[in-house]
Amino acid sequence: MKELSKEPVRDRAEHNAYFPSEYSLSVYTSPKTDFDGFKFKKAYEGGKYKVLMVASDERYVQMKNGKLFSTGNHPVETLLPMLHIHHAGFEIDVATLSGNSVKLEMWAMPEEDKNVMGIYEKYLPKLENPLKLSDILEKATAEDSPYLAVFFPGGHGALVNLPESRDVKELLKWAMKKDRKIVTLCHGPAALLAGSIDEDKFLFDGYEMTVFPDSLDEGANQDIGYMPGKLKWLLAEKLEKLGVKIINTGITGQVCKDRNVLTGDSPLAANNLGILTADELLAMIEK
Repeated sequence: MKELSKEPVRDRAEHNAYFPSEYSLSVYTSPKTDFDGFKFKKAYEGGKYKVLMVASDERYVQMKNGKLFSTGNHPVETLLPMLHIHHAGFEIDVATLSGNSVKLEMWAMPEEDKNVMGIYEKYLPKLENPLKLSDILEKATAEDSPYLAVFFPGGHGALVNLPESRDVKELLKWAMKKDRKIVTLCHGPAALLAGSIDEDKFLFDGYEMTVFPDSLDEGANQDIGYMPGKLKWLLAEKLEKLGVKIINTGITGQVCKDRNVLTGDSPLAANNLGILTADELLAMIEK
């Protein structure tokens, strides 16, 4: 049997850009997820309350060495939480910073998972033609906002622009003030860094979270050719400097609930985070 290469694979659509190596994809991706059914007892049927997903519209992340990592939103970290949220009765509105399409790492799509592929097909029109966050920000943060939660999917694409977005900051401030859920996983918590823009105190200072470990981005992701170089900055390190307590060291599927913030450590946590989020949303409307 031929040994799979650990060399990142050229992305022919862009100069100096690379996909993960064949070997890394054999380790990190699977044609099916660990979805094993919905765990809530009864779905919401009111139709009033929704979830706002703010996804990355960025395809490339530049490494320290100048090479580009061809990335975006991880499909499992995007679609599996969406699956639980949608079937719990909450429609999901999709937004990006630019209004351009949501970028997905298609090389990680679980194409043999009919449940995940079903939610992908259902939401594909919204993923291809999302709302522009700045256009809906006033409505999203209004007193009569329909949104019970804001969801930031994972994937390295979240490292670009979301952390510097003042629109994301306003959305986060609103969610914190109104005690709406903030849901994110893996590299998605990069969006939370917007909560430090021009603030004396980080919005999430003192919060516990699970995020993708810097040690894997610096170590295994280099060794197996998942990325074509090292990141310019490290997510967990930045969050910790701002006062966040990262409670995981590896990726085991761990999720964390600290007040209104729900986080997961990696694609392995996507199903667990979806279950937790559905339960939390349903509990909110029962109050």
